[in-house]
Amino acid sequence: MQSNAKDRRIGVIVVGDEILSGRRQDQHVAKVIQLLGARGLQLAWAQIVGDDEDLLVQTYERSFASGDIVFSCGGIGATPDDKTRQAVAAALGLPLVLHPEAEALIAARCADMAAQGQGSADMSTPENRQRLLMGEFPEGSEIVANTYNRIPGFWIRDHTFAPGFPVMAWPMIEATLDTRYVALHHKTPRVEHSFVVYGLPESRITPALREVEQRWGVRSFSLPSMGSGGRAHIELGVKGDPVQAAEALQYLREQAARLGAEFSV
Repeated sequence: MQSNAKDRRIGVIVVGDEILSGRRQDQHVAKVIQLLGARGLQLAWAQIVGDDEDLLVQTYERSFASGDIVFSCGGIGATPDDKTRQAVAAALGLPLVLHPEAEALIAARCADMAAQGQGSADMSTPENRQRLLMGEFPEGSEIVANTYNRIPGFWIRDHTFAPGFPVMAWPMIEATLDTRYVALHHKTPRVEHSFVVYGLPESRITPALREVEQRWGVRSFSLPSMGSGGRAHIELGVKGDPVQAAEALQYLREQAARLGAEFSV
């Protein structure tokens, strides 16, 4: 099933106290940027949220209301610190229900483990009943297949929910991009151009950056560097439609030269 989510922003939510405390470093945002870029798409925003159910509910209420396409990583397990599934259900005003496909996949996973001498295939055991909680999703959700260990994530209202483990989450995100959102791939041609100048204060070039955005409708950027032992400089650039960006870049270079900038070789 493909979404008709046309020309909407794409966001990422990373869930986990371990990211905020520094026990683990987030890897998801950079990977999603890479996956989107390979498909001609761009990340509009990213947010890191701890395992606080009230805060998660507020976060998902906003993201569902935004109409954005969202990928959420983390917190969909069944231990007390996993609160994503509950928060999503609360944000949507829906009950959590055991998804029949998820139930079958979790049972298959338990059977696989039992065949390797780990645990039991009997789904009535306390351990396996606990595992089935990972298949409880907000009513109306669709599963997102997990090729690593069968335990699925879920999709609802243009939000994809995956585990925090990159080895599981990244293939799930990639598969979702290549099925539900394939119609968006390379839909809008975009380019990014930049150049480096020395001896030019940002305050002097700022009016030209504003003019670029107003006249050509592209995004401008200014990335100053203190030099790290070398000369301080600014990377100036534009991004957007290829034709408009090319014209805007030429204008920006001309303005930087007029204002006395020294260009890198």
